[in-house]
Amino acid sequence: MVIVAYDDAQILDVACPSGALEIANRHGAAPGYSVELATLSGEEARSSSGITLGGARPLPTVHGSIDTVMVVGGVGSWAATQDERLLAQVRRLAARSRRIASVCTGAFVLAAAGLVDDRRVTTHWRYGEWLARWYPSVAVDPAPLYVRDGDVYTSAGITSALDLTLALIEDDNGPTIARAVARELVTYLHRPGDQAQISMFLSAPPPGDRLVRDLLGYLSAHLAEDLSTSVLAARAGVSTRHLNRLFSTHLGTTPARAVRAARTEAAAHLVRGSELPLATIARRCGFRSAETMRQAFLDHYGVTGDRIRRMSDMPEPLAPSGAHTSGS
Repeated sequence: MVIVAYDDAQILDVACPSGALEIANRHGAAPGYSVELATLSGEEARSSSGITLGGARPLPTVHGSIDTVMVVGGVGSWAATQDERLLAQVRRLAARSRRIASVCTGAFVLAAAGLVDDRRVTTHWRYGEWLARWYPSVAVDPAPLYVRDGDVYTSAGITSALDLTLALIEDDNGPTIARAVARELVTYLHRPGDQAQISMFLSAPPPGDRLVRDLLGYLSAHLAEDLSTSVLAARAGVSTRHLNRLFSTHLGTTPARAVRAARTEAAAHLVRGSELPLATIARRCGFRSAETMRQAFLDHYGVTGDRIRRMSDMPEPLAPSGAHTSGS
């Protein structure tokens, strides 16, 4: 794998894939992964955190067949999209590679190089709109953690590079080695690619709207209760029409959909982290039945509860959070 970096790249975009592949080698990946960091000149790249990335190889000296070329993201990606010499090298490497990949805003570099025209890609949720606007020939889906379209793999922000790399390891070596890597990294194996980048509990409404914020905190702590729009409106002391308008303005959704998302996220947390029967989890989280919960998983994550449980690598039970956080 050749990881393409540049000044002001995000250091985690380099560390997540390279670290995971090194661990895969120790667990018997065959053939083993050989990872090289490459910059345009071969000089050190200064990461956005100020730490320099040394040991880079000049991109023009990379020859022969390449399994994977991965372009990292970071605040320096904007300048990278304007560097025609870098783009030419990325195009050259892509032509020699079995697959190409990007992390975070590295998708902009792939798009500027003309490598993802008419492809479905993702990037960090904050920049999806810009990617779609600047490169209209690219099919941008800003929601998933990572996307595979043929031999092109793109991932969302920063640590989703780990989810993408675990998926690559599983594609190459099967689930046993991928699970061993996830276990050593103390992470899930692996979050579904279509899982939303942002939990509703991390995308808080503006601090000034206390009513919506308080209602989210209430519903997250009372998932098994009646959380119909009329009940929530009565609790907030407003009309259902006004409540719908508030949720639309501050969350971009309806109260009913927000409740369903909260129940689905909490249920997925229990499915991953406990051995409770699915029917029990469904009741605890306010679903009418296990089948209703199953449909919610399919709509929200694109997989069933059974699949989420099989991907889980966390042996200790976890309980869903009872409090809404104000942002992270």
